[in-house]
Amino acid sequence: MSVIVPTILAETIDDYKVQVERIQPFAERVHIDLTDGEFAPRFTVGHDQLWWPENWQVDIHAMVARPAEYAQALVNLKPNMIIFHAESQGDVASLLQQIKQLGMKAGVSLQRSTVPETVAPLIEIADHVMIFSGELGQFGGKASLMQLEKIRLIKRIKADVEIGWDGGVAVENAYNLTQGGVDVLNTGGAIQKAADPAAAYKDLVKEINKHGVI
Repeated sequence: MSVIVPTILAETIDDYKVQVERIQPFAERVHIDLTDGEFAPRFTVGHDQLWWPENWQVDIHAMVARPAEYAQALVNLKPNMIIFHAESQGDVASLLQQIKQLGMKAGVSLQRSTVPETVAPLIEIADHVMIFSGELGQFGGKASLMQLEKIRLIKRIKADVEIGWDGGVAVENAYNLTQGGVDVLNTGGAIQKAADPAAAYKDLVKEINKHGVI
């Protein structure tokens, strides 16, 4: 069953707190974006400023150029999953293996231009492959449904891997994304920028669980 996962993307600790409070009443699994100002052209709060309610299942999406510099600090936070980009520098495969050995899930994110076959060793290790269809370090963006074709290619490499999507998730496309094979719909602006985040979340959940019309 597919799930809607609210996203936090904050440049300051005050904004981070506001975003946590906006989704805390209903969130269970949460996606937290972390950037370094290099891989992604903006800075978010630092890894040493991250915190979350005890009942949350947290996936940390690290949009960083050199993930080895962040891996240990992120592991120490004990999230549900740590996601690094296939396009980042260094031995990403070893980092994914280390994360798994420490009892956490390891994810790899693929940008729009990345062909799954070119990063097959990373996909084979990963518990989760996230198709990145947004803009690095930005809420919103447009969900390019053409990227759904990657799911078939990813599943050819690792059939049982969890598929995530990041970028432009909205009520208008959520159902199509799930029908295309997306398991985890990371949703930022559609929830965080809504007048009523809880209602927006509920609408998205209803949308992905609707039955298609034959």
